[in-house]
Order: sequence, then C-alpha cells, then structure tokens
Amino acid sequence: MSRNKPVVVLVDAYTSGKYLSPEFIALGAETVHVQSTPEFMPSMPAPDLGDYLANIVHEDVETTVELLSKYEPVCVLAGQEPGVTLADTLSERLGVPTNGTPLSEARRDKYLMIETLREAGLRCAEQFKGSEVADLVGWAQRAAAYPVVVKPLKSAAGDGVFVCADAEEVRAAAEAVLSSDTIYCETNREALVQSYLHGAEYVVDMVSYGGRRYVCGVWMYHKRLLPNGRNIYDWEHLLGADEGPAPALIDYVDRSLTALGVDYGPTHAEVILTPDGPALVEVGSRIAGNMHPGFHDACAGGNQATLTALAYLDPGRFLTEYAGRRYTQRGEAVCSTTSTALSGVVTAVDQQVVAELGGLETVFGLNLKIEPGGRIRPTVDLYSSTMRIFMHGATADAVRRDRQRIEELKDRVYLIRPDECE
Repeated sequence: MSRNKPVVVLVDAYTSGKYLSPEFIALGAETVHVQSTPEFMPSMPAPDLGDYLANIVHEDVETTVELLSKYEPVCVLAGQEPGVTLADTLSERLGVPTNGTPLSEARRDKYLMIETLREAGLRCAEQFKGSEVADLVGWAQRAAAYPVVVKPLKSAAGDGVFVCADAEEVRAAAEAVLSSDTIYCETNREALVQSYLHGAEYVVDMVSYGGRRYVCGVWMYHKRLLPNGRNIYDWEHLLGADEGPAPALIDYVDRSLTALGVDYGPTHAEVILTPDGPALVEVGSRIAGNMHPGFHDACAGGNQATLTALAYLDPGRFLTEYAGRRYTQRGEAVCSTTSTALSGVVTAVDQQVVAELGGLETVFGLNLKIEPGGRIRPTVDLYSSTMRIFMHGATADAVRRDRQRIEELKDRVYLIRPDECE
C-alpha cells in the first residue's frame, strides 16, 4: 500500500516519549504505536493514543512485523526505556535506519553496557552481577572500597538504586532488589554491585543519525542522599556547551555511543566526572526524562523531540544544519524535581497554590505527577517525586529565589487523606 504521508512507529511511548508523536506529526508524518506488553505498565501513565493511526499490542516478532509492514514505516524507535530492544529488532527486520540487534542488550542491561565500554578502553566502574545475596556481598567486601552502589540491571529513574556504606547495607539492598520488580514490571533475577564513582554527576543528551550527532544539552545533577541510601533527584541546571567539563563529557559520551553501536536516535547519558575523568553511569537510547520541547527551545535553542523527528524525516537537513554541532545556552535553566515525606491518597489539587507556582518569574512550566485519587508516598526515586518544574531566567539569583519559594509551597499543592486516617 502506498501512503501519502510517511509513517513512524513508536514503541512504548510512556512519560517523555509522549512528546515524540506530536513532533513527527508536525513535520508531516503519521504515527503508529507498539505496546510491548499485554497491558500498559501500571508504574507510568498510559500513552495517549489519540494521535496514532493504530496501537499494536506486541505478541511475537513475526506477527508485529507483519502488522507494521502494511504501513510501510520509515523508522521505528523507542519512546521509553522498555521499548529499546523491541525497537531495535523491529527496525532491523523492517529494513529502516536501525542501531541493530548485535549490541541491543548492552543498550539496556547495565552490566553489559559497562563491560562493553571496558572492552572499548573507556573509563568505567568496577562491577559484579549475581543472583545470590552472599555473592554480591562477598564481591563488595573483596573488590571495592566502600561505598558501593547496588541496583537493578534494567531499570531507570533511580529505581532500586542504593548507595551502601558497609556489608550489611549491601545485603539489605541486594535483598530489596532481588525481591522486587523494576518500574517496567520486569523481575529482578540478578542485581548489580558497582564501585562508587566519586564526583559530580552530569547528563549529556544527543540525537544521532548515521553515527553523526547533535548535542542537545549538558546538565549538572544536584541530588540528595537519604539516610536509607537512596540518592534522590533535587534539580539539574544547564551548562554552556563550552563551559567547564562540558567538552570532555561530550567527547566521552560520543565515544561511549560509538562503542554501544548507537548510530540513530535520541540518547540520554548520565556521567560522573571522577578525578580521573568522565565515567558512564548509564545511557538510555531514548529522549531525556526532563523533556519539555518549549522549555528546551527557550533555554538551548532546540529540543530532542523535534530534532529526532527532523533527523528521521529529513536526514539531509539534520546532517547539514545540526550534525557535529552543539546547543547554545540561553540564560539560566533549571529543571526542579520536588520530593516529599507525605504519605496518603490525594483528594484534590489546590489550584491556588499551583497558580502561585506558575506565576513565579522564572517558572516556565510545571508538570503535576499525581492526580486526585492517586497515591502520594515519600520520595525515594524519580517516579515517586511529586512535580517537575521547568525554570528559565536571566540570572542564577532569580532562579535560586524562586526555587526557595517552590520548596516552601511544594507540599501544599496536594490535599491528601493521610494513610493513618484510612
């Protein structure tokens, strides 16, 4: 069947993946969604399927390829982390631009990811994976100075990540990981323990086409370590592309993506700047979680969602105008992720408080993460945070002032029925 518009396939367009379909449509394409699981994943809001031609629930590769073939898609890409390996398989089978399957697992499995970098001669953490708590504790005792990090092999957003100061904390963390599922409903059959990378943590976001890359942003994380070993997100701020460690971070991530076989699509890399230089925490072959197209356009002169759509639909223009180049910082930019110690059921949202937050001078926009009827719980990772607030201002002082007011207001946004009252 010949179609008037190109068709783009998005696999698991959860969370920030929701921004991809509108950008492809704005550039003249139509979109089809592939759902990799029989039911939508309960840990994330279900994708809004209103803009898609169809939603295909994946059962097996042969059937999904057959169903997609009639749309003659021009590309297949992941909307969120759990869709990465399926998108690689489908794009390879359909003969469209693809990162391929040989290194697909290394782009999802954090142990394989780091070992792939090690084989390429890139700086990275020491590590061990195992299915037995005693083996994980034993490695930590023998091989690494404390603290060490324990985490799942295939999760994200800080899920199940513990910073451990001694063997007993490693034991407790390993037991917690091995007795749980990831936020993507995958059973943790093994856990990963790694040497702790000392230094500030950064994000490097890129879009690639044919192995050539555009740098969309370099952000510095500011996190807070809780007494239970969970390292939660507080805020991140945008660096200039030539500021401080940014060039070294960009070069390291470029080499890491090459080692991992990433030639196409958006990537979101987290990197520690150790005393010896950059070392990868992990990289996701999908757009960043802090994506907000208008916000990124305002503060960096472009955004991953739009540039991903451009790369796939008009590669000539992308390669001519963007590949090999970097973003331009425009003012101070911060993405603030609010935490809470509250626990209960949200009964309502105080719109006056929301209006006050939205009216702050440097607040560009905000996303409320809990709806009435939903549960609020103490923050332990990105998914249990309460709001994401995008801030853009002329000076760091103005942003700092408004961040202080956000801290004062954040726990007044949601009206709750506390757990003890149920």
